[in-house]
Amino acid sequence: QVQLVESGGGLVQPGGSLRLSCEASGNILGINDMGWYRQAPGKERELVAAITRGGITNYADSVKGRFTISRDNAKNTVYLQMNSLKPEDTAVFYCNAQWTGFMVAKQYWGQGTQVTVSS
Repeated sequence: QVQLVESGGGLVQPGGSLRLSCEASGNILGINDMGWYRQAPGKERELVAAITRGGITNYADSVKGRFTISRDNAKNTVYLQMNSLKPEDTAVFYCNAQWTGFMVAKQYWGQGTQVTVSS
């Protein structure tokens, strides 16, 4: 019912910046919260940042002050601006959307995009 298409991942040097985008399509009227997760090799998937439909944000402690999540509801798109990147930020980043309908709640995931921070 909902498709999430990500873009913006790639290779960047330590201290550099990267901007991820995630556009939702399909039955988008039921989407409430959206967010970004990441998973490094051998580690669990963790929440990086989340944003409500009204713009309330939440960040992991490790990225506060460096990352900024935002959304454009008119374009059905959520962004993650990443500054001052560190090697430990290297992971596959996944876009997530929480969807609610009549007595139904679902979550959707993007395909994942690789972010590599290395010199």
